[in-house]
Amino acid sequence: MITKIYCDSAELDQIKKFNKKKIVKGFTTNPSLMRKAGAKDYKSYSKKILKICNNKPVSLEVFADEYKTMKQQALQINTWGKNVYVKVPVANSRGIFMGKIIKELNNLNIKLNITAIYSAKQTEKILKLINKKTKVIISIFAGRAGDTGKDPVPEFKKSIAMAKKFKNVEILWASVREPYNYLQAKQLGCHIITIPPATIEKIENFGKTFDQLTKETVKAFLVDSKKSNFKI
Repeated sequence: MITKIYCDSAELDQIKKFNKKKIVKGFTTNPSLMRKAGAKDYKSYSKKILKICNNKPVSLEVFADEYKTMKQQALQINTWGKNVYVKVPVANSRGIFMGKIIKELNNLNIKLNITAIYSAKQTEKILKLINKKTKVIISIFAGRAGDTGKDPVPEFKKSIAMAKKFKNVEILWASVREPYNYLQAKQLGCHIITIPPATIEKIENFGKTFDQLTKETVKAFLVDSKKSNFKI
């Protein structure tokens, strides 16, 4: 199975650059990435992204915390482009499951990327609500789970197994910490992995031998020591 690589960024220059790469099959953003990129007006900035990338999936996230406003935002974001996936959190900031809005948007045939998922139980709750025709991405945060000492792999295995009954559902490995996560995602059978730009560039260099890596590492030490004019 091929695990698609998405680029996780809201920086316009990075999106322009990585949109040209065949290895990149789509883009994901979130409010934090938008803020980091300097976005002031969410709609106009999102449309700049979509103007650059109009032929690959782009996930744009709602940022409201209440059901009514969240749904309004989702409906509006959905109108911005045919390649848009509306990104909705599995729960709001108070931990309230967003099942109602997920089901309603799914029934309206709106493509969804359901985010901030950590467990197979959350995946199961989502799968019980959605139909089997409208496209849904389920984004499981591996890196953040690992940061707390929890192994995300069992949650992926269970989620992927459950999703096999749904041809319209894709499991996405989110919160990447290192290039090796891509190989892990492939081995597990994840449909997608979303990766920061710098890490994608490292993945493009996969295939180097250990001897090559040793030479490159020692050369880097040598260059830095010469630049520092170290003496003993």
